[in-house]
Formats: sequence, structure tokens, C-alpha cells
Amino acid sequence: MGIGTSLFLIAVGAVLKFAVTTSVSGIQLATVGVILMVVGILGLVISLLFLLQRDREVAGGPVVRDRVVDRRVDPY
Repeated sequence: MGIGTSLFLIAVGAVLKFAVTTSVSGIQLATVGVILMVVGILGLVISLLFLLQRDREVAGGPVVRDRVVDRRVDPY
């Protein structure tokens, strides 16, 4: 789940929790909204942790460059 998906889930959950006043038989939309917001927040935190970890590996890792030196001597 990416950052965009997490933000989308948070937004949909907030709309269901705070803006929808319709009732559906057998489902409480406010509870579904809270669940979506919690899942979205968890996904956002996990996505940001992975993003920060990847940035640390790229920025702090060793730079390896292969250089080939040809040391053949020309006999002429």
C-alpha cells in the first residue's frame, strides 16, 4: 500500500465517519469509517518507514566504482 492509497483510505474513512448520515441495515457506516481511517494511518506509517529506510540505504551506502586499468606495455 502506497502513500496515495493510505491518504485515500483516510479520506474515505473520514467522510464515512463524519459526513454520512444515512443508515444502512446491518452496517454501521461510522464504524467502517473508523476502521478505514485506522488502516490508512497504519499504511501511511509503514510506507513512510520503508521510504525513510530506503533513503538511508541509498544516501549512506558505500559508493563502489569499478575502474579497469590496462597495464600492458607497448613493446615499440
